Amino acid sequence: MGTQASPENSTPPKDERTAREKAIDDWLPITSSRKAKWWYSAFHNVTAMVGAGVLSLPYAMSELGWGPGIAVMTLSWIITVYTLWQMVEMHEMVPGKRFDRYHELGQHAFGDKLGLWIVVPQQLLVEVSLNIVYMVTGGNSLKKFHDVICDGKCKDIKLTYFIMIFASVHFVLSQLPNFNSLSAISLAAAVMSLSYSTIAWGATLDKGKAPNVDYSLRASTTTGKVFGFLGGLGDMAFSYSGHNVVLEIQATIPSTPDRPSKKPMWRGVVVAYIIIAACYMPVAMIGYWAFGKDVDDNILITLNKPKWLIAMANMMVVLHVIGSYQVYAMPVFDMMESLLVKKMNFSPGLRLRLISRTLYVAFTMFVGITFPFFGGLLGFFGGIAFAPTTYFLPCIMWLIICKPKRFSLSWFSNWICIILGVILTIVAPIGGLRQIILSAKTYKFYS
Repeated sequence: MGTQASPENSTPPKDERTAREKAIDDWLPITSSRKAKWWYSAFHNVTAMVGAGVLSLPYAMSELGWGPGIAVMTLSWIITVYTLWQMVEMHEMVPGKRFDRYHELGQHAFGDKLGLWIVVPQQLLVEVSLNIVYMVTGGNSLKKFHDVICDGKCKDIKLTYFIMIFASVHFVLSQLPNFNSLSAISLAAAVMSLSYSTIAWGATLDKGKAPNVDYSLRASTTTGKVFGFLGGLGDMAFSYSGHNVVLEIQATIPSTPDRPSKKPMWRGVVVAYIIIAACYMPVAMIGYWAFGKDVDDNILITLNKPKWLIAMANMMVVLHVIGSYQVYAMPVFDMMESLLVKKMNFSPGLRLRLISRTLYVAFTMFVGITFPFFGGLLGFFGGIAFAPTTYFLPCIMWLIICKPKRFSLSWFSNWICIILGVILTIVAPIGGLRQIILSAKTYKFYS
């Protein structure tokens, strides 16, 4: 399951891997390099979490209202900090082993076969769906940049072509070998996320409150309000989805008995969550304060002036989601290449990597072009996939592995997170699915 690390005693355990297994581990993207610093953890986590979701937070607030919106966002921040801390702690919980991948920790908790079936489908659904959503986000932001700059003077170009332009970058970047080779891209993406979030709430504040702003729920019917509320929960869940790559990020940090990887990793996570709060809270609250229930599902669309600033913010979104796409794609590449090399006995090398990763990028591009329902995608995937892997699966594994005393604070905390996470998983996709259906009624394919 986990690859070996230095144990607590002075005598290292015997490495039982064969020469071929060692060579494969040295080639796979997650385990090929362990030279990361604590700040790598910070900007990788910022890049993973702050993405398309932050721009939809005012829209989610308009579906939830002031009280529930602030409560859900704050509670989500607290719960996900706690569950992320659990995963960082469990990375090296077994002396002599490092659980470098989410499914390896799942296998330790649930057993080899059951752990794979519980974790891998959910993790893949999160990462692949995020890559699809980022394809749509990148294309939408490129189109918005084009439209703002041209100001109606250029020929109208279909969204399909902008998604294809965005995808062309990933056909190249997807060939980078491992997480550490993404460090410069991820750092730039993290800076961009903080920058465009600041532009979003700063420009909104400068524009001021819209005339006759209405803070009632955006739907007019009871049915619409209920479904909208559920969709808003999914949007919130989408905003905290970095757990799906946290073990893979921690795997890149060196570890010794005196300096375990959890210390620099947690330092990076704390910095990342402070930055995330600085991005999320102002955008959500100021965006909703200014526009109320009339805010779009991407606040940059609602803002039209000053044009140069909105154009710049949209290009920052493009640069950020380029990094986000790669951060979430790397564990998928690792799974694909592990399957092809270990199970199907393909020879590791450039040809295999070129073909498999190119096909994956092409797949996410095709699905993004076919179903670009931005807001609905966030709500649907947010509930059905992100909530389990972020809100309660770490708590279940913590209860199994650490066995906290019954009715202790740790025991109660984990069960509260599990109950809230299960409720979110059940109800949130309903609102997102309804929004997808409503969008599909008027959507023309490949327009």
